[in-house]
Amino acid sequence: MVADSKGKSDISFAGTFASSAFAACLAEICTIPLDTAKVRLQLQKSAVAGDGLALPKYRGMLGTVATIAREEGLSALWKGIVPGLHRQCVFGGLRIGLYEPVKNFYVGSDFVGDVPLTKKILAALTTGALGITVANPTDLVKVRLQAEGKLPPGVPRRYSGALNAYSTIVRQEGVGALWTGIGPNVARNAIINAAELASYDQVKQTILKIPGFTDNVVTHLFSGLGAGFFAVCIGSPVDVVKSRMMGDSAYKSTLDCFIKTLKNDGPLAFYKGFIPNFGRLGSWNVIMFLTLEQAKKFVRRLESS
Repeated sequence: MVADSKGKSDISFAGTFASSAFAACLAEICTIPLDTAKVRLQLQKSAVAGDGLALPKYRGMLGTVATIAREEGLSALWKGIVPGLHRQCVFGGLRIGLYEPVKNFYVGSDFVGDVPLTKKILAALTTGALGITVANPTDLVKVRLQAEGKLPPGVPRRYSGALNAYSTIVRQEGVGALWTGIGPNVARNAIINAAELASYDQVKQTILKIPGFTDNVVTHLFSGLGAGFFAVCIGSPVDVVKSRMMGDSAYKSTLDCFIKTLKNDGPLAFYKGFIPNFGRLGSWNVIMFLTLEQAKKFVRRLESS
């Protein structure tokens, strides 16, 4: 991510976009079982007080993964992978591909030296918001497919697949329904994108100033873990609201979802699925940034030859 002290990219936007989309898709394939577990935990409502039979179905990351695999089969852990890849191609390519140009725009063409952290955060907030506004339909379909658990015998599934989900939502709910949850989704992805890209950029820049460290896999590993940790800590509340709005049509608005979640489940509900979320985002960021750095090196060689 950090090309030099000025933040200038040494490969084309198309090359960065392609590298980002590829890296994001690979990370999605490797970590989507943890994302499915996270969505199920976030959508799970608290048991009614005094109802001793209403025990939580899903408990913890590994417990949720095991329950889904046992009841629905291993393939259920990859539910939503098709729209997930759609999402990463669009959102991953835009949010990372636009990061350097937007950052350079905010600091100005004559800027010299290390880019301030505030400018990095502002640039990542901007590209995250722009990217997810375009990619929201893919996120909606992904969550809807992941949210559907084991059904009783004879009960048909809501959607037969990703393409069927897109068309069914448009037919039954209108084109605008594809942007359901756009408010919390923009907030969530702008915030998480800022936490990921700005922290990765900052951590990497700091590590490279330590004697003995170079721009290698070890540096990328530590930077990716830092990016994942900050992203989960900052973005979990809006992530829960986003998942609940997309997975349950009972909420009228972002504020309504926030208030009902707070009232019915308490403030800790906004950190439901924190461990699988960190497991997901931590590993996702490590895989994505390691792959991205290598993909950019490959593209750099192609463009310079």
